[in-house]
Amino acid sequence: QVQLEESGGGLVQAGGSRRLSCVSSARNFSRYAMGWFRQSPGKEREFVAGISWNNVATYYTDSVKGRFIISRDNVKRAVDLQMNSLKPKDTAVYYCAAGDSAYMFRINYGIDYWGKGTLVTVSS
Repeated sequence: QVQLEESGGGLVQAGGSRRLSCVSSARNFSRYAMGWFRQSPGKEREFVAGISWNNVATYYTDSVKGRFIISRDNVKRAVDLQMNSLKPKDTAVYYCAAGDSAYMFRINYGIDYWGKGTLVTVSS
């Protein structure tokens, strides 16, 4: 069983930045594609960003392209999400995820493990 623990959530003003981190317990962390998803009140969980196991490929949902950056450190077993130019519509619980293919994360497929989530609130 792989455990994922997110941190970094909190309250931020619109236009500000926030960095989320996710640390994994998996000894073979480097074999997993990693991703970030979010869920806003009353909405379904949606894909935000994904990164391949080898750091070669990254994917973003259209609404965050140019504002969010996903990165990973396989030595530290961690994946981060740098969020810039935040908007109130970015308010959500953000979840870290691990699976086989970051490419498939885009259609909410192939996620093997989830973190418990961290809340980001963007005030206007």
